[in-house]
Amino acid sequence: MAFDLVQYFAEQLETQKPELLPHLSKEDKRSHIAEINALTLGELISQWRLNDKKVYQEITSPDDLYVQEVARHLTTSKENASSLPRTELEELTAAIFKRQLTELKQLHDTGNHTLQSIRELLLGQIEHLSGQADNWVWSTNNLLELKGSKPIIADELSLEESMKEFNQMVNQHTGHEQEETAPIIPTWSKVAEPLVAIVILWVLYSAVCNIFA
Repeated sequence: MAFDLVQYFAEQLETQKPELLPHLSKEDKRSHIAEINALTLGELISQWRLNDKKVYQEITSPDDLYVQEVARHLTTSKENASSLPRTELEELTAAIFKRQLTELKQLHDTGNHTLQSIRELLLGQIEHLSGQADNWVWSTNNLLELKGSKPIIADELSLEESMKEFNQMVNQHTGHEQEETAPIIPTWSKVAEPLVAIVILWVLYSAVCNIFA
């Protein structure tokens, strides 16, 4: 498994670029940075697939013009559904992409990497990117194989609540069965019960009298 650049870049951005999106809450800031982190890294992977030698050159010798071109391309894409204002989005995208290239150059130089090892590193990030962003990110950077990878978070019932509902269902079902199988006693029979008892007693009394007569 390739080294996780997704998490590594996120940590570096938090420590090295604290000035990004200062007007947003900590949670919103992290959310937007995570989106663009996935967007620009995915774009780098897509470009590598098209022309690995050019991208390798941009990693080993970062160029600000290249950073701006990529940032503008991603920002102006009709697929880009970021909620950030256009100007702010482009600035954030450029800042994050530039930081990624800087970190990749450092990894390249300190680790004595080659084009082949950088290829393995970048293409290995697809599994780390899976599930990290909404579909618009993958449509924008053309990593279409990751569309639908983000899990849909649904409210899940706890085991206790599930068992409670199951027991209620069983009890209701059993109650219905008991109601259906219980004998139906007509109301008139309850009224006639005393009269029947008197008649029986009278018959028995008459029989005893006849015996001793």
